[in-house]
Amino acid sequence: MTQPHAVDLFDNGIWARAVPHDVFREMRATPGLVHSDATDRNQAFWSVVRMADVLSVSRRPEIFSSRPGPFAWPLQPDAPDMPLLISLDPPIHTRMRLLVNKGFTPRRVAGMEARIRALVKRIVEGAAAAGEFDFVNQVAVELPLQVIAELVGVPEADRHQVFEWTEVTMSGDDPEYVHTPEDQMAAMASMYMYAEGMCEERRSSPRDDLISVLLAAEMKREDGTVDRLTQHEIDVFFLLLQNAGSETTRNLITHGTLALMEHPDQHALLAADPERIPVAIEELLRYVTPVHHFARRVTHDVEIAGQQIAEGEMVIMWYPSANRDEAFFGPTADQLDLLRQPNEHVAFGAGGPHFCLGASLARLEARAIFDAIVELVPRLELTGPVERLRSNFVNGIKHMPVRLR
Repeated sequence: MTQPHAVDLFDNGIWARAVPHDVFREMRATPGLVHSDATDRNQAFWSVVRMADVLSVSRRPEIFSSRPGPFAWPLQPDAPDMPLLISLDPPIHTRMRLLVNKGFTPRRVAGMEARIRALVKRIVEGAAAAGEFDFVNQVAVELPLQVIAELVGVPEADRHQVFEWTEVTMSGDDPEYVHTPEDQMAAMASMYMYAEGMCEERRSSPRDDLISVLLAAEMKREDGTVDRLTQHEIDVFFLLLQNAGSETTRNLITHGTLALMEHPDQHALLAADPERIPVAIEELLRYVTPVHHFARRVTHDVEIAGQQIAEGEMVIMWYPSANRDEAFFGPTADQLDLLRQPNEHVAFGAGGPHFCLGASLARLEARAIFDAIVELVPRLELTGPVERLRSNFVNGIKHMPVRLR
C-alpha cells in the first residue's frame, strides 16, 4: 500500500503548517497498515495509527525492539553508541531504569512542588511585567529548563549554557535551529564533560540532587555483586534528561495555553473551578500530544491489524493519531473537552517499559503553571503569527508573540 494522497510524513514542511490529522484519519480508516518507502530522509516503515495497535506495539518489546534506536531517519554507520534509555530493550533497559528510577521517587518529585510554584510565580510575573513577550521563550521554555536543572543539581548560573548545548545536540532540520554535525558533537562533548565535573564534585561532597542519587544508586545482581551506573551511562542520561525534561513540558504549556485562548468556553470551565485543572491537563496532553512518534524494529514475523510484517522491518507509532482515534475516544475525539474522563491517552507513551520516566514531574509542573495561566488567559492576545517547528518528531511551537491587555 501507499500513503493516502502520497503524503510524505517525513516532509517536515507539512508539520510546520499543522499536525496532519486529516491524513491520520484517512489512514485509520484504511484496512491493515500503510507502508512508506525509504527516502533520503527516512528508512522504510509501516505506520501504526490506531490506539489498539499502538498499545500492542508498545507493550511487546520482545517483538518490537527499540534497538538500534527509536527513530526512522537513516542510520549513520559512524554514530557513537549511546546507552539511551529510549534506545534499550529489556533486560538491559530494565536494569538501567531500576537504577535511575531512584531519582524519581514520588517523595522526591512531590518535594519539588514548593520550588516549582515559586519558579512559576517568578517567571509569570517577569513576563507580565514586560507586557509584550514571546510566550515560548519567556514562559514555556523557562519553567522546565529551571525545574530539570534544579532536580539534577545544575547551578543557576550554568543553566542556560547547559540548555544551549542540549538544543544544539538535538537540533533537527528547522533552518532556525540547524547545526552542523561538528557543532552537535562539540556540544555533546561539552555536556559530557560538564556531567563528569558534577559527578567528581558530588563524589567528594554529595548533595540532595539527582546526580548524587545516581552516583549512589545500586542494586544486587543474582551473583551477589553490586551493580551501579557507569560514568558513561550517567553522562548519556544527563544529556537525555536535559532534552526530554524540557521538550514535552514546554510544548504542553505553549499548545495548552493557545488551546485555552482559542476555546473560551473550555477556559471558562477552569476559571469557574480551578480544581478541574488536573483533569484538564490530561485532556490537553491528549489534544496536543507533544511527541509525534517513536519507531520500533520487528524482531520476527508478526501480524498487526491483519497486516503481515516481516522480521527486520520498521513500524512507527504515531501518537497524535492514536490520541484522536474515534474507535477509542468516540465521536468527540477531535474536540477539546477539558472534562473528558476517562482519558487514557498516550502522550507519555503507551505503557510498557518505555512509559515516560518524568510523567509525574511534568504533571506537577503543568498543574503549577496552568494554575497561573488560567488567570492570565482572558488578558492574553496574540500579536503575531504562531510559528511551528519543522519537525515530525516534536510537536513544537518556536514563537508565540503575545501581550497582556
